[in-house]
Amino acid sequence: MQFRYLSRADVERVAMPMSEIVSVVEEAFRQKGEGKVEMPPKPGIHTQPDAFIHAMPAYLSEMGAAGMKWVGGYPSNQKKGLPYITGLMILNDPQTGIPLAVMDCTWVTAMRTGAATAVAAKYLARKNSRSVAILACGVQGRSNLTALKVVLPGLTDVRAYDVVPAVQKRFVEEMSKQLGVTVRGAKSVEDAARGADVIVTSGPILKHPAPALSLDWVTRGAFISPVDFDSYVQPPVFAKAGKLYTDDLSQQAYYKKIGYFADTPTPMGDLGELVTGRKPGRERDDELTISVNLGIALEDMAVGIRVLRAAEKKNMGQMLDL
Repeated sequence: MQFRYLSRADVERVAMPMSEIVSVVEEAFRQKGEGKVEMPPKPGIHTQPDAFIHAMPAYLSEMGAAGMKWVGGYPSNQKKGLPYITGLMILNDPQTGIPLAVMDCTWVTAMRTGAATAVAAKYLARKNSRSVAILACGVQGRSNLTALKVVLPGLTDVRAYDVVPAVQKRFVEEMSKQLGVTVRGAKSVEDAARGADVIVTSGPILKHPAPALSLDWVTRGAFISPVDFDSYVQPPVFAKAGKLYTDDLSQQAYYKKIGYFADTPTPMGDLGELVTGRKPGRERDDELTISVNLGIALEDMAVGIRVLRAAEKKNMGQMLDL
C-alpha cells in the first residue's frame, strides 16, 4: 500500500484559488449546520508559553474527507526566523481508514483561516463595506484580506498596521500590487481602526494578552474578525456586539474553560447555524458584529481533500510505501 506525500511546495503549486477555498469552506459549514460533520474538540499539548501543538480530526461524509491535522503554533519562532505555524495533515480513505496522503498543512491553514473570515463576513458585514483595517500584517493578515475581497469586492480602502515597521511596509507594497487596491500603512491601531467597515486582528494568540483595540475606535456597524482569539480586542468591544458568533461553540467553551475569553460573552451561535439560516446574520446597518473563528478541522479537511484530488490529477508529489 502507498500514500501520496505533498510538500509545502507541492501544495502551493496546486494553486487552488481563494474564491474556490471560500466556497468549499462555506459548504463545509453548511454541512456542519446540517449535522453532517463529525469533529471532536481538538486536544493539544503545550511545550512553551503561548505555544501549542494540536491534533485536529474531522470527517465530512458528503465531501469524502476524513483525517487529522497535527499543527504547531509557536509565537517565539518569528524571532528565530522560523514560521509561527507548521505541521502536517493526514487524509484517510473513509471506507477503509487507510492513509491516502500526508501533506504540509502550512498553506492550507493560512488559506482556510482567511476563508472562514470571508464566510462570516458574507453574513455579518455590511454588503457595501469599503474599508478594512488589518491589525498585524503577517500570513493571516494577507490571507484574510485576500479572502475578504472575494465576498466584499467593494473593499478599496485598506489600512494596515503592524508593530514591526518592516513587516507593515512589505505588506503595503505587496498587497497593493496583488489585489489592486489602495493599501496604506497606519501609524497606530487607532489610525487603522477608526472608521473601518471591517477589522481583522491577526496577531499571535496569547493566554494573558494586553488587547489594544478600543471600543472608542470601532465605528458603528463594523464587522470584526478576531483571528487571534481575544488577544487584540478589548472586552468592551465584545460586550457591545449585537451579533457575536464563533466557528464552533464547543471549542470556544473549551478555550474559555482553560483561561481564554475570560471577559468575553458566550457567542449566540456558530457559523454552521449562521450559514444554514438557523441563526440570524446582520439585521441592521448600525449593529456591531463579531465572529471569533478559532480555526477548526472541518476547514482543513474540506480544503485538503480538494488539494489532494487536484494533485492526483496532475500526478504531483511522491508515492511512498506505508
